[in-house]
Amino acid sequence: MSPFGVAYFYFCALIAVLGAVGTVAAKNPIRGAMGLLAMIVAIAGLFLALHAQFLAAIQLIVYAGAIVVLFLFVIMLLGPSASTPSDQRGRIARAIGGGLFGAVGVAAIALLYMAAPKEKAPLLTSVVGDFGSVDAFGRIIFSEALAPFELSSALLMVAIVGAVAVARGRHKSDGPLHESSPAEALAHGKGLKDPVAPPTRGALEGKESGT
Repeated sequence: MSPFGVAYFYFCALIAVLGAVGTVAAKNPIRGAMGLLAMIVAIAGLFLALHAQFLAAIQLIVYAGAIVVLFLFVIMLLGPSASTPSDQRGRIARAIGGGLFGAVGVAAIALLYMAAPKEKAPLLTSVVGDFGSVDAFGRIIFSEALAPFELSSALLMVAIVGAVAVARGRHKSDGPLHESSPAEALAHGKGLKDPVAPPTRGALEGKESGT
């Protein structure tokens, strides 16, 4: 790999790690969504470094263009100031939890180091020139993986129809969405045993003449 390729890999990896940390560490949900977006774009850059253009395009279109936008819609719907309740645990409990988490992390790293092979792995053979391209994916999807691809499409269609049916059923069972207010009930004479009719014009004129 050329020096530019190494620098490009480390740059994308650094952006991905920083974006992931920002996603889980940011107190503002909008900043967390921006961190997720940065991580997704960096992963797409890593796919490009592996000559997987199709995966990079799907990463940007599906995740950055749809999933992150959906998250932002939910955040805007709930309000950017919405937050989870504060941690009610004491300092001792948090210290014990942090120590256990650190111990498990160190143990996992030690196990991975001991399980790593001592000898270098043999070099991989070169891949096909169009590996990871849209053309290669299209040929595989519509030849070898045609049946699973069509089954997944049918499964998604069934899920959409089921979601619509469940939503319509709940809407009907919930009854009318609009309930009359007390003012409307009084105006229509509902909820009153002896509704009082408004005075007529003649009654008002007679009252004024009597006074």
